[in-house]
Amino acid sequence: MIGLTNEQGHISYSEDVIANVVGLSTMECYGVVGMASKNTKDGLWELIRVEHLNKGVKINSKNNELSIDLFVVVEYGTKISVIANNIIKKVRYNVENYLGLKVNHIVVNIEGVRF
Repeated sequence: MIGLTNEQGHISYSEDVIANVVGLSTMECYGVVGMASKNTKDGLWELIRVEHLNKGVKINSKNNELSIDLFVVVEYGTKISVIANNIIKKVRYNVENYLGLKVNHIVVNIEGVRF
């Protein structure tokens, strides 16, 4: 559980809740086809359906700050650096404003390009 404490009390979030917010925020960005999940049996990456977006997100918490790793598939013909920057801005904004948690850094891993 990852928590937030202030003068009014304490709020605890499960990692799945945070990962779902991050996954949905990522999917709202232009050029993102989907989130990727590693198939442990084959070692291959596969596209995740919308109801399991949290599997494409890895969250670490240290000193009440989050480190977020995202694994995404992007659309062919789009500028990857622009997509990654948009994802970082949107995820940071949504997590900090909706959940009240501090984001230390976000790493966007492009796992594939879909034609």
